[in-house]
Amino acid sequence: MYAVGNDIESFIEEFAPLEWALDGDPSGIQWGDLKRETKVVLIALDFSEEVLEEALQLGASFVFTHHPYLFHPLRRIDLANRREALVARALKEGITLYAAHTNLDVAPKGVSQALGDLFELKEMKILCPTGREELEKLVVFVPQGYEDPVRSALAGAGAGFLGNYSHCTFQVAGTGTFLPEKGASPFIGRRGNLEKVAEYRLETVYPRRIRNSVLDALFTAHPYEEVAYDVYALKNEGQVWGLGRFGAFEKPLSLKELVKRCRELFGPVPLKVSGDPEKTVARAAVLGGSGSEYISYALRSGVDVFISGDIKYHDAQEAALSGLAVIDAGHEVTERPVLPVIGEFLSKKMAEAGLGTKVVVSRKESSPWQLLGYPD
Repeated sequence: MYAVGNDIESFIEEFAPLEWALDGDPSGIQWGDLKRETKVVLIALDFSEEVLEEALQLGASFVFTHHPYLFHPLRRIDLANRREALVARALKEGITLYAAHTNLDVAPKGVSQALGDLFELKEMKILCPTGREELEKLVVFVPQGYEDPVRSALAGAGAGFLGNYSHCTFQVAGTGTFLPEKGASPFIGRRGNLEKVAEYRLETVYPRRIRNSVLDALFTAHPYEEVAYDVYALKNEGQVWGLGRFGAFEKPLSLKELVKRCRELFGPVPLKVSGDPEKTVARAAVLGGSGSEYISYALRSGVDVFISGDIKYHDAQEAALSGLAVIDAGHEVTERPVLPVIGEFLSKKMAEAGLGTKVVVSRKESSPWQLLGYPD
């Protein structure tokens, strides 16, 4: 059995929920049929003619990209227009396109986290927070002997996670009472008799966005015909998400040594570097993609160097005047490390769901630039 588009969409949005996207960002389904089965999912930074050809060769009917192809609504599809013609051909070939843009940027294991992991930064924190999870508490009353299956079902739906701990609940014993009326089919007791049952009050916490999944799991696992439960909104501060990361290198090194490491990690790409090559750098901020407007956040974080892409001239000047070294490795280069991360995640989800769909990371480069004048 293979995944359909709705399955893949659900897995992606578990990793990077759509509500985490920044305002105006066109993340989500770009076009296609989410009810269609797919044997192969292709992951790429951008959708292009080359990626389409790769998808067709692989038999991939679902393409997942970081950058949306349709940043603005199309008013027409003119086959004389190369960009619009690509949409028409993709639809004709049965290709579904889905994009996760800024929601993948801010995801806890998203673009910048993957970049920070590439440099093995320690004790990473979010550079620019953009949102915080809203939490709810579920309280449910379960007959003794059924508390463990209900707890496991709730945990499987995503409830009860606190940091690196799962299945976090609290339970206390008590007595539940009910009188089954006409038409009832009680799991315990008889119609017309007041029943007193040994029960547990079971409490757990979950992100508000997964409420429906948590309640569905509860109703499936709970033995009662009518489940007694309460949902409370919490003021507790939930998980934070945001752009960029900052942390410490395993060992301090010179800026010149860090540039060498960048070349080893990124390959033959042009690097623009600002700062004294002999400067010692112990802490770094990283932001995959366009990081120019986040120079001020890097300065406030107290790091020695900022690694990103698309750094503007005057922002680089501000960094230099403040003593912050900068390495501009390019937009797409600093985003690419997330592709194998999301690929591994989706492959794991497919396996857990018993689905035979294969996940492949594209081999096609997405940069519009050519390296001319550089040695081979």
